[in-house]
Amino acid sequence: MDSDHRTMDPEPVVSTGTGDTATGDEAAEHFHRASGRILDLISTVIDGKAEAARLALTVLLAEGHLLLEDVPGVGKTMLAKTLARTIDCSVNRIQFTPDLLPTDVTGVSIFNQASGQFEFRGGPVFANIVIGDEINRASAKTQSALLECMEEHQVTVDGNSYILGEPFMVVATQNPIEMEGTYPLPEAQRDRFMARISMGYPDTEAEIEMLQTHQSVSPLDDVKPVISSEEAVAMIDFVRNVYAAPAVKEYVVALGQATREHHQLRLGASPRALLQLLRAAKASAALSGRDFVLPDDVASVAGAVLGHRLILDRKAASAGESPSTVLESILAKLPVAPGGRRNEQHR
Repeated sequence: MDSDHRTMDPEPVVSTGTGDTATGDEAAEHFHRASGRILDLISTVIDGKAEAARLALTVLLAEGHLLLEDVPGVGKTMLAKTLARTIDCSVNRIQFTPDLLPTDVTGVSIFNQASGQFEFRGGPVFANIVIGDEINRASAKTQSALLECMEEHQVTVDGNSYILGEPFMVVATQNPIEMEGTYPLPEAQRDRFMARISMGYPDTEAEIEMLQTHQSVSPLDDVKPVISSEEAVAMIDFVRNVYAAPAVKEYVVALGQATREHHQLRLGASPRALLQLLRAAKASAALSGRDFVLPDDVASVAGAVLGHRLILDRKAASAGESPSTVLESILAKLPVAPGGRRNEQHR
């Protein structure tokens, strides 16, 4: 385990993270400048993965947790570390192994002989951004130690609850479950992650660029924070104020119900999944320069937010279907409710 500390309603008043407050227009301008700096910095480290970087930032701004799943060596941990270093906040890394214990994650109470009392020593989960490397190499018991942290932003040990700081985000990486030495994440654990994305192999040009620039030094060495933790909280507050019309919320619910009723799915989207889908859509809209959500925003993040939560029935799985293809077919057929178009969205 490594530790690294790096140094709407109309016209809402939003903190800029500098000690001042700003009107809605000023907050929007600050949001777009800050998000642009973050994405530009990530692009200098992760070549050819702009969409993955945008999704990772979307999850952070939507107050979610991110699961990066792919084969070893494609930059999962690099993306997690780069995102963490763009913010001047506390960062801890946990290397998950089969012998890792839950107390190695959350912390433990230790008896102090001088005072005659037990004192709690917080584990690496007490940080603004927690990087869980190869999370599915740990046992289910250790994985479950993160459940309360991720859902309630607190840790309970020996009957005492300890609040985690804000912002708080878990960025976990995992290898495909068919690889040796991995344990599948339980459904309850997967459901705590707002989104799952795969890095994939870089294209030819990006890979050549990587070979030219990543030889002598690590690109992470030059990554310095571009926003403070207070600014990150202000950006999250800005996303909370993004407007979602009733028609958009109906669209989200209709999408969730369609997954639950689809004949090829044994498990559809949970109510928690729909809450996270709308939050992610708000963040996506904000990153696109809007203060209101379109159905396209919902559709653009639906694959990342819902894909890892859907479970195929046996017949569909044996026929070679995948949750992503089923979700695409649902989105293609799902009508947009009246009032969900752009010209009817803006207040």
